[in-house]
Amino acid sequence: MPPVSRSASQPELTALFALVQQHFLDVIVPLWQGPGWNAGLGLPYEALDAGHQPLPPQRYRAMACARQLYLFSSLIGQVPAAEDRAAALFRALQQHFHDAEHGGWFYSIDPQGTPLDQRKDLYTHAFILFACAHYWDKVREPQVESVLNAALQVIAQRFATGDGLYEASLDRDWSSLDTGPLQNPLMHLAEAFLAMLSVREDHAVQDALVDLCTAMHERFIDPHHDVLMEKPLGAVDNWFEPGHQFEWYFLLESSPLLRGSTLHTSLERAFAFTEHLGVDQQTGAVRAMLTLEGLSKDATQRIWAQAEYLRALTLRPNSENAVLQQLRALQQRHLHAGGWYECRDENGGVSRQDMPSTTPYHLATCYRGLVDYLR
Repeated sequence: MPPVSRSASQPELTALFALVQQHFLDVIVPLWQGPGWNAGLGLPYEALDAGHQPLPPQRYRAMACARQLYLFSSLIGQVPAAEDRAAALFRALQQHFHDAEHGGWFYSIDPQGTPLDQRKDLYTHAFILFACAHYWDKVREPQVESVLNAALQVIAQRFATGDGLYEASLDRDWSSLDTGPLQNPLMHLAEAFLAMLSVREDHAVQDALVDLCTAMHERFIDPHHDVLMEKPLGAVDNWFEPGHQFEWYFLLESSPLLRGSTLHTSLERAFAFTEHLGVDQQTGAVRAMLTLEGLSKDATQRIWAQAEYLRALTLRPNSENAVLQQLRALQQRHLHAGGWYECRDENGGVSRQDMPSTTPYHLATCYRGLVDYLR
């Protein structure tokens, strides 16, 4: 990551971020260059334990490979061998997960490298598009752009439902599983579309992104509180997740194309409501899952939600004190000398000791937001 410019009005925040950023580069990234890397398969292990040993592998997911491809693409030119690792991850994505018969990418392979869950899910394809856009931006290799184009084509032709939304999951041969659209994969598709538009002018992607956000507002926004629900309105046992609210807010607020859209306006209005119900005012912890009445469906405090709240705060007006407090909360509650704590329970106790390979993506995007904020 590039060095942070120092502002006289932000010395404490700047100094704290320098420590956190150095922890990322000195502790977290090397975990995935060393013990977290399965050299035999050319893939990251799914998770490391507290002693930096790989958990016994049950599977390897294409999504996890793609998130690590994003991580090392973002570090090209800043971390030794980042470009070589990104190239290896890109090759692994094609070698292990691409479905040569039906197109698209499998969800997972088993520990021996054989296809395991062969369904095609939007979440995976969105992350492949997202990661390859960032990788192509760094290397500009024709093969990477061809994979980008293939991912775009599959998403448009196979997952699109014709109303601006997309199926969450399909069978290996693209037959329906009747999943319908779900919030989280759609959010990451929006993120992937934004990544595409940041590296290449593409009117079809721009139109698809606008249509997606319009449809999200119509189908997922609760009309009373303006929060984005996890399932379409009217679905049984629906809920919202503060971490996803903050993640969507950042994507919309940071995009000149989407800022001012109906979806952005709703999440802008809902920000204080989400903070009130979803963030512990004493610790800064972000709650996992809530009903609209504020009842907890899952009180777990996850590092990714903490990072997304912090990133969202960098785009809020007059937020310097809040950003400082939340960066301090992230450091004190989730980072430690050997890596990070993935989850705490509702009482603040560490409830997960393992460190998944997917989490550095959230930290990297959060820290990128802080770099831009401190500029």
